[in-house]
Amino acid sequence: MRKYIIAGNWKMNKTGAEAIQLVNALVPKVASLKKVDVVICPPFTALSQASEAIKNSNIGLGAQNMYWEDSGAFTGEVSAAMLLNAGCQYVIIGHSERRQFFGETNQTVNKKTQKALAAGLLPIVCVGETLQERQSGVTEKVINVQVVEGLAGINSEEMKKVIIAYEPVWAIGTGVTATPEQAEAVHAFIRGLIEKLYSKNIAAGLRIQYGGSMKAENTEELLNQPDIDGGLIGGASLKADSFLGIIEIANKLSA
Repeated sequence: MRKYIIAGNWKMNKTGAEAIQLVNALVPKVASLKKVDVVICPPFTALSQASEAIKNSNIGLGAQNMYWEDSGAFTGEVSAAMLLNAGCQYVIIGHSERRQFFGETNQTVNKKTQKALAAGLLPIVCVGETLQERQSGVTEKVINVQVVEGLAGINSEEMKKVIIAYEPVWAIGTGVTATPEQAEAVHAFIRGLIEKLYSKNIAAGLRIQYGGSMKAENTEELLNQPDIDGGLIGGASLKADSFLGIIEIANKLSA
């Protein structure tokens, strides 16, 4: 059984003080929920405060992005060492918004993923198609290229530490959600692709999150799909109640 992983991507929301407030509401409520991995990914400026607030809890900390160099003249960028120093265990790489607005490519995703693994961070590597790509019937082709190029050069041992998040770009922030069957079809395709690239065992152990407007109302039917292993949650992770609703359902389904 793969352990569900529910990660909250706060995007460009929450000051340090607001992060502490949200974390303080989460920590006691998730203390007894041991069957699901819970991760929060605040903005860079709130990482240290969030890290302090989740100390001795069962909540993991992730960043929303990182750069692939150790240091240097890269204004505005943050290194893996800086994330580790701030208390991170995870890092989101290649989120669709990074691809759409900030020029992220499969090649930069690959460099960041390799650096994250080398530094000891667990990468959450995002893949997904746009509405136009889905309507054109090229979803699998797009995902194939993103996975193959994004994971190039990553060996079997490293692959065991990778988490993939499938985020249909057309279902992020639009209120539209892929049906459980649509989401499952792509998750199953990704798992099959990892089996071809690596092995049956690595594919079987790979956790693939769904990242397209998951909320408490649709969590159960999504997580009941055989290849969906959690969620990368946007808007619903910004309030304790809605995030907890998703976490509690995941924990219950793991029973």
